[in-house]
Amino acid sequence: MSLRTYLDFEKPVAELEAKVEELRTISNSGDGVAIGEELTRLEIKAQNALAELYAALTPWQKTQVARHQQRPHFSDYIAGLITDFTPLAGDRAFADDAAITGGLGRFRGDSVFVIGQEKGADTESRIRHNFGMARPEGYRKAVRLMNLANQFDVPVISLIDTAGAFPGIDAEERGQAEAIARSTEACLALGSPNVAVIIGEGGSGGAVAIATANRVLMLEHSIYTVASPEASASILWRDAARRQDAALNMKITAQDLLGFGIIDAIVPEPPGGAHRDPGAAVAAAGDAIAAAFAAFKGMSADDIRTARANKFLAMGRKA
Repeated sequence: MSLRTYLDFEKPVAELEAKVEELRTISNSGDGVAIGEELTRLEIKAQNALAELYAALTPWQKTQVARHQQRPHFSDYIAGLITDFTPLAGDRAFADDAAITGGLGRFRGDSVFVIGQEKGADTESRIRHNFGMARPEGYRKAVRLMNLANQFDVPVISLIDTAGAFPGIDAEERGQAEAIARSTEACLALGSPNVAVIIGEGGSGGAVAIATANRVLMLEHSIYTVASPEASASILWRDAARRQDAALNMKITAQDLLGFGIIDAIVPEPPGGAHRDPGAAVAAAGDAIAAAFAAFKGMSADDIRTARANKFLAMGRKA
């Protein structure tokens, strides 16, 4: 089991939990005096401190949590929610992009297509998956899978975790903007229901390309934004150090976006964030996905498309 990594703002909790582990080690060794009561008191204090801290996170702190390296990734959701998963590779035009993974499987007994960004869990896998930042062939692969879902009337689950589409010259040369637009169009054209879940970062068009869904869900401490706080600070103030100001003013948290009607529901995370209990976070996301799909049971393809289109057309309109 990997050691827990603490964020800077978690230092008070880290100190308490270090004391708890120290007392637990002494207790388990049998060398200590009766420290059971003190251990219990410290455990409760640490749990309360963690709960209080996470109940009042700033947008920038939520950004840090959303990027936590131990947060569950696409592959963890596949392992926890999807059975008989068969990945499908390539865009049938240029190459296979490892930043976007997708394929066919079963979600609670029903066939589904699953598409999402994989960031990778260690240095080697992060490089292989390009840190979840897809090139055009990744979005064209997503279009290919959505077309198959449309053809066979299979629901689609999208799991979003990306800082944005890859901004490199090679991606622009191969039509990055057009590929993102085509993927967004494919989402809107689906006659089967689609549910998108922001599991970490939902960055810019790289996220929207597969998140234009009948239902858009966000994990409690994820973010969904037109640009990263650092990029926005550089654009607005020419100073990336003002990232906290950008995060605050951009309204990028799940709580803000639910209030604006941009997303449809928030998926609660375990105390201290999804990285503390990945299994519980994955299970909660699965329950939310199942509830979202239930609302479309028995609807015709035309009704599903109309409902999706109306959802996005309504955004920004005044009542």
